[in-house]
Amino acid sequence: MWYAGIDWSDQHHEVVVIDEQGQRVASCRVPHTPEGVAELTTFLHQTLGTAPAAQELACLIETTHGLLITALLDAGFAVYPVNPKTVDRRRKPSGAKTDAIDAYLLAKTGRSDLADLRRLTPDSPLVQELKALTRDQDGLIQMQTRLVNQLTACLKAYYPVALSLFTKLQQPLTLAFLQTYPTLEAARGASVAQLAELLQQHHHPTASTTAQTLHARLQQPQLEADPITTRTKSRLLLALVSQLAPLLDQIQRYDAEITRLFLQHPDSVSCSSLPRAGKRLAPRLLAGWGDERERYGSAASVQA
Repeated sequence: MWYAGIDWSDQHHEVVVIDEQGQRVASCRVPHTPEGVAELTTFLHQTLGTAPAAQELACLIETTHGLLITALLDAGFAVYPVNPKTVDRRRKPSGAKTDAIDAYLLAKTGRSDLADLRRLTPDSPLVQELKALTRDQDGLIQMQTRLVNQLTACLKAYYPVALSLFTKLQQPLTLAFLQTYPTLEAARGASVAQLAELLQQHHHPTASTTAQTLHARLQQPQLEADPITTRTKSRLLLALVSQLAPLLDQIQRYDAEITRLFLQHPDSVSCSSLPRAGKRLAPRLLAGWGDERERYGSAASVQA
């Protein structure tokens, strides 16, 4: 058995191979390019001597996904993900850290702890797509949160009453109102009929009465900024809204696609039945759990 520690990065990959006795057999460094990844798989096959012996080599790496992982699996190698903290614990007290040292420590981890590691087995295409979509949507939601926080700070600086007119900033109606009436002066100039029309366009259930409430609220005395602050911050508001509005639309589109895929999986019913597993949590539970249930040794492992 051979053990290949692979310290990966966006630019290059450092590889160290050791044998069953812990002796360094070979090492190399390849760029993160198509040619570099091909060179890496060729290097590993040549180290073993024959391509059919690929299963006799364990690849230890600190990730579970990515183009490098795909290439290793396609080449027939056994891949074992390792928690980065494991390598940190093996490092000497001096704390010396280089890519080559980390690759060697990964290989040593494979030699000593392989029985405790779980071999990476790809999930079904359906679960893989769910996992990728939910991960990407989480990134979009984080982007939404940042923009909402910026928009909130912007409104507090010159137009605070707008924050109390609707229940949420991150909804199409609120953003349409701000885009149409980006200043307190513009909002005060709107008639009840104009406000009602805007509400009706967004299918508000009580457009007429809500328009009257909004109009009355806007006519009350409010905190007002000076003209320079109003001009500059209203410009910023429009810039933020122009980013936030299409982002909300894309997040909804992700919800629709995630739900469509989720309902195709036979375990969607059981995941949906779990307490507080709503439309976003249930697909994430399924994506995180995956298809290969044997990878979990106990209920506590699943829970973690």
